[in-house]
Amino acid sequence: MVIAIFDYGAGNIFSIKVALERLGAQVSVIRGMDDLAYDALVLPGVGNFDPAMRSISQYRDRLRDAIASGMPMLGICLGMEMLFERSEEGTLQGLSILAGDVVMLPKSVKVPHMGWNRLRMSDDSDSILLNGVEDGAWVYFVHSYHARPRDAGIVKASCRYGVEFPAVIEHGSLFGTQFHPEKSGAKGMSMLSNFLAYVKR
Repeated sequence: MVIAIFDYGAGNIFSIKVALERLGAQVSVIRGMDDLAYDALVLPGVGNFDPAMRSISQYRDRLRDAIASGMPMLGICLGMEMLFERSEEGTLQGLSILAGDVVMLPKSVKVPHMGWNRLRMSDDSDSILLNGVEDGAWVYFVHSYHARPRDAGIVKASCRYGVEFPAVIEHGSLFGTQFHPEKSGAKGMSMLSNFLAYVKR
């Protein structure tokens, strides 16, 4: 299978590329989406909201069509945040693929939230990404903002850092993690493996 990583010029995507290749995927780094002839798409998680949106907004309709056709997509950190309607980090409109917005972590905690923290599985979670991952698993975060989805049903796991925020979302063939699975050791690799298994179906 061939996984495309969209490079919106915001930072190093080496870690996620290597992690996916280690799991047996062929990975192509793309800088445009005119042709999405791939098995799945990854939106990586480095950078700031407005510059990333400037790079990807022209492909909004193309992304919607790909998702509607069932193409699996994984958004990581900023890549997940861009799927929502807007972010307090910028002024540009998000992709609006998911309903909700992105807000800053509370001022009562040190920002950015950087380091390891525990996942709290949703009570009714039937998660594809989290299959085989236990409640309380440690994962690695680097972020100052978090998603606030309108539909709480898409949240499969959360995390607490000053406030409870979504850490894993799933909606059809759309997946998102606020943390970086490629930097989260064996648990993160297990989640990426689950994503690839879903792509293979």
